[in-house]
Amino acid sequence: MLENIKQELSDYLIDYVEGIDMPTFIIKKEALLNAIKILYDKFNFKMLIDITAVDWLNKKPKRFEVVYHLRNIDENIRIRIKVPTDENEEVDSITSIYKGANWLEREVYDMFGIKFKNHPNLERILLWDNFPGHPLRKDFFIRTEVPLPENE
Repeated sequence: MLENIKQELSDYLIDYVEGIDMPTFIIKKEALLNAIKILYDKFNFKMLIDITAVDWLNKKPKRFEVVYHLRNIDENIRIRIKVPTDENEEVDSITSIYKGANWLEREVYDMFGIKFKNHPNLERILLWDNFPGHPLRKDFFIRTEVPLPENE
């Protein structure tokens, strides 16, 4: 199946890595929706397990990678999709394919500040609206004093 996926996504692939835990497909940002749709429709990856991000501050050409974990339940296959993006770029929301992506994308936005284009409700989910910055960014200092929100 992995060879078929590589063949089908060949126009969208930046790289493919055979990982210890699962294979990883690094996809062009502008092709994310098409790639996810193919994986959902043709290869039966109907379960979105997680969405997260990695901050590669000063270590890679693009600062962030948005990471998606998908599962084909019928064949018990898991794959990882990575999409490189920069600080002021938006990544397409996949909520049109996976409804559960709504909260996961909001969490990535809240913690890393990565924006998702066409998200139905992109606002903070874990922290309050006036929280300064995004705590999982490598340039967010742990000793930063953060004022607590006013009680309402």
